[in-house]
Amino acid sequence: MSIEESTRAFLENYKRVREQIEKVIVGHHDIVEGTLISLFAGGHVLLEGVPGLGKTLLVRALSRVLDLSFSRIQFTPDLMPADILGTNIVMETSDGRKHFEFQRGPIFAHMVLADEINRATPKTQSALLEAMQEQNVTAGGMMRPLDKPFFVLATQNPIDQEGTYPLPEAQVDRFFFKLIVTYPLESELMEVLRRTTQESAPVLDKALDGPAILSMQTLVRQIVAATHVMNYAARLTMASHPGSPYATDLANRFLRFGSSPRGAQTLILAAKVLALVDGRYNVSFDDIRKAARPALRHRLLINFEGEAEGITSEKIIEEMLAKTPTEAKTGS
Repeated sequence: MSIEESTRAFLENYKRVREQIEKVIVGHHDIVEGTLISLFAGGHVLLEGVPGLGKTLLVRALSRVLDLSFSRIQFTPDLMPADILGTNIVMETSDGRKHFEFQRGPIFAHMVLADEINRATPKTQSALLEAMQEQNVTAGGMMRPLDKPFFVLATQNPIDQEGTYPLPEAQVDRFFFKLIVTYPLESELMEVLRRTTQESAPVLDKALDGPAILSMQTLVRQIVAATHVMNYAARLTMASHPGSPYATDLANRFLRFGSSPRGAQTLILAAKVLALVDGRYNVSFDDIRKAARPALRHRLLINFEGEAEGITSEKIIEEMLAKTPTEAKTGS
């Protein structure tokens, strides 16, 4: 299959999945798009918003549209790592002999919903680290591979709510995108009421299976990102590093730490998906800029002065986008 045919097939599959999800989800177009970009780029998604905005509904809808195994983990303060990964249990054979057998936890699924992830303690939150990065887990004394594709969608309440634990920086960095779910508009809320207060419920059809998703993820990595476009992504990432030659004024003053290299990798991979969704097979500067907010917002660590003055990562990213030129300076 030629690259043109592969691009058309990718776009058709993307549209098919999106159309099915939008039978259930009203509005939130950026959230749906960001979730699908992460899926096809092989990343994980962190959805943040107050309860009742449809975060879990989105994940459930996606699990019904994709022909993949699905599990849901409700994070609570008393949840333990073994409740996620699994553990060895004692089994008895018919002749009375006892032996240990590994009981797999809910992490062993293609798609995992980590619901209200910041309700659990950091120890339990960290149980996902190896799975999200390496796509395997070490449990019961052995390294155990996870099925592919493997996709974690985590929901969290705003961290200023009572009974929440901020995610460790190392864990947050492993999320491809952080998407902020906001309140619906009046017209969207009216449509929600029409859809959810009547007898009939929308029927979702399966649109993609595992092999098709893996094929799409492979195609994403084949899309060309020219050197000058990758250089722009690198400089945009370095603009968040206090003290770097590309750092903006706000970054120098209000950031403790900027984005890790995963932020730059995310910019490129997300831009490749955006190019395919637009029917192109080359990455543009606009693709990088469009991916910047969800790719970087959770990777910037505000210092105490910034928190006191109400500086947000969104404001710093806005300045980075405004002041980082697309062309590198001569001699840089």
